[in-house]
Amino acid sequence: MPELPEVESVRRGVHEWTNGSTITGAEVLDPRILGTTSQRRIDASAVSGFVSAVTGAHIWRAERRGKFMWLSLGEGADLSTADPVTSPVPRPELGILVHLGMSGQLRIHSPGEEIHRHTRVVLHLDSDRELRFVDQRIFGHISVQPLVHGYGRLVPASAVHIAADPLEPAFDPERVVANLAKKRTAIKAALLDQTLVSGIGNIYADEALFRAGVHPLAVPARTRKSRLVAVLESATKVMSDALAVGGTSFDALYVNVNGESGYFERSLTVYKKHGTPCKRCGTTIVREKIGGRSSHFCPRCQRRR
Repeated sequence: MPELPEVESVRRGVHEWTNGSTITGAEVLDPRILGTTSQRRIDASAVSGFVSAVTGAHIWRAERRGKFMWLSLGEGADLSTADPVTSPVPRPELGILVHLGMSGQLRIHSPGEEIHRHTRVVLHLDSDRELRFVDQRIFGHISVQPLVHGYGRLVPASAVHIAADPLEPAFDPERVVANLAKKRTAIKAALLDQTLVSGIGNIYADEALFRAGVHPLAVPARTRKSRLVAVLESATKVMSDALAVGGTSFDALYVNVNGESGYFERSLTVYKKHGTPCKRCGTTIVREKIGGRSSHFCPRCQRRR
């Protein structure tokens, strides 16, 4: 599943191509994409409701928190350069929430270009462009939601419980470390808790723990706070490094809006490297199930204490 660096790469591309555009129309080619993975039976009125809500709306900006991305909608005002403190421009009240799931893609096309067979939604823009949501496995979803306050900013209502991520101004590392220190589960599982810190998934949790030299089964409540700080700092750094090269792509399912893949897979040190020697000490990287998820680590560099 795309994690913070991959979703942020997509967000930047979407923002570049759609910021300031007006949605002139929409097509829902597969109503199931308006649901969630647990609810794919969609009432027919949901399609017309979605189309009606977005048609004529102005895209103020593309935004993201953790793995969630949305388009903030308004009625013709451009907030791309507005100062949110001093500007009299009203705040957006609606957003188009997009969750990429396992295989979702947002792609920019010109009208008339061939429609990919896995295209689920098409947004027509007045800039003579189309924003298409392609999802092969339909694990993602798209919806129009009100924007509400959550952790210091406006977010879609269904993401209000999602904590701030390490790359946004609202992130409070001291608060996160304090909450992390109360956890009595494995630290790998705690890092995947999106209500504690968002954006970190299986890939970057493994990489962050390796960089910090912390075993994935370490219990935060019994771990020195300095080591917890090191884990969060490592997570921030590894995701920043991945973002710099467009994220991590293992196959063609994750690409940015231009269809390009990310290149951080070449820099991974432990994730999916089991059976190969550790780049730091030469010990064989191992894989172990932790909380139902595969974890990769070096048993020497990440000794369990």
